[in-house]
Amino acid sequence: MKPANLLIFMSDEHNPKVMGCAGHPIVRTPNIDALAARGTMFSSAYTTCPVCVPARAAFAVGKYVHQIGFWDNADAYDGSIPSWHHRLREAGHHVASIGKLHFRGHEGDDYGFSEVQIAMQIIEGKGDLMGLVRKDLPERGLSWKIAKLAGPGETPYTAYDRDIATRAQIWLREEAPRHRDKPWVLFVSFVCPHFPLVAPADFYYQYPLDRMPLPKQYGKDERPDHPYLRDYAGSFVYDRYFDTEKLRKAVAAYYGLCSFVDDNIGRVIRTLETVGLADSTRILYTSDHGDNLGARGLWGKSTMYEEVAGVPLIIAGPDVPKSKRVNTPASHVDTYPFIMECAGEDRAEMYDGHPGVSLSRLARGEEPRRTVLSEYHGMGSTTGAFMIRHGRYKYVHYVAYRPQLFDLERDPEELRDLAGDPNCAGLIEACRARLFALCDPAKVDARAKRRQAELLQAAGGREAVIQRGDLGFTPPPGYPATLG
Repeated sequence: MKPANLLIFMSDEHNPKVMGCAGHPIVRTPNIDALAARGTMFSSAYTTCPVCVPARAAFAVGKYVHQIGFWDNADAYDGSIPSWHHRLREAGHHVASIGKLHFRGHEGDDYGFSEVQIAMQIIEGKGDLMGLVRKDLPERGLSWKIAKLAGPGETPYTAYDRDIATRAQIWLREEAPRHRDKPWVLFVSFVCPHFPLVAPADFYYQYPLDRMPLPKQYGKDERPDHPYLRDYAGSFVYDRYFDTEKLRKAVAAYYGLCSFVDDNIGRVIRTLETVGLADSTRILYTSDHGDNLGARGLWGKSTMYEEVAGVPLIIAGPDVPKSKRVNTPASHVDTYPFIMECAGEDRAEMYDGHPGVSLSRLARGEEPRRTVLSEYHGMGSTTGAFMIRHGRYKYVHYVAYRPQLFDLERDPEELRDLAGDPNCAGLIEACRARLFALCDPAKVDARAKRRQAELLQAAGGREAVIQRGDLGFTPPPGYPATLG
């Protein structure tokens, strides 16, 4: 690809099934749909980790979580490992960030950007300390918030996202013209549709409650019984507070927040077109991870189901195939080489153990013989979880629990776990071998827990972090840094 500017949009917790271009029958995302129609959409794309902080660290560095060691929401990126921002800035490119980063946020940390505006970082530079507790999991005291708050309205998050979109529009009009010598990169990072599930009225009321579907496998007799899921649901007791009305309000609000994110993306893209930069700028849209949205009685993230480990991933612009859908599994690690290519910096010295395959290569039809990985070591879990895609199959390995196996071609909604089928024993062993070729799960799990034990001790121990309390959700900059 010829060098060109790059505009990266990242949302937070956008379930990849909840877009018009993904075939959703209700949700309206016209701007994201238009982006997919004029570009390439990756329909089997995955986060490196289904929770915010490590996912964003891995996106920045372009490597898997076990390669970089930022394990959970209390162990945030500190700039110590070179990111694509560092490498492009060092090569003379202007790299700007507007919005959520969820990095460590300590004074003096250098994340590699040329400029940073209104960055949301982890709270108090410490993040979610309760997530460091990996056995005898504490019950999350603020789990009631998702159900109680669900409905129409405004929150600091919706105000923050509007500000992010406005600042991005200003940047394209006033700052972008100053950087013509080399391609620039603008990272625009929204916080919606992350809970609280409160959507602005214009978007919430697009989704009448009597049309809101109940989540799949929501009935208590329908829910899969797996110890990993029991651990998570026993710590994040979100579903305890739902009744039918609150459930429908939560779904409507989430759909409304997805439309709200889409609208903000549209505002920025229209400005890009207005100032005459559309033909010289590529666009990438993704999210850090997805959201369970009530499926199987689960809310939030932290599982390996498609709704959570899967992410929206779309690229468009010069030299990107148009109206193309790629089913080959892709990963956030594939964005790093794509970003290097966009900037014209696809050189050997930009790489050191990066496992990604550029999205441009996947878009041109390459099908690399590799295994895509997502891993989890955080809050609500007692054991490391590792997911791989092997052709049509998804294999989930738990260090302390039995595995899961799904045939995504025959069972895209993951309703039938094949791991107990004796006819699948050989397939499970083949998937296990592919995972172990990437990492040793038990050793990785032990590394993560050693680091978490160190951080827990530094924070005063189990009782101290439980007394500090549940975060609920991180406040954006300019709002009180409360835990409630």
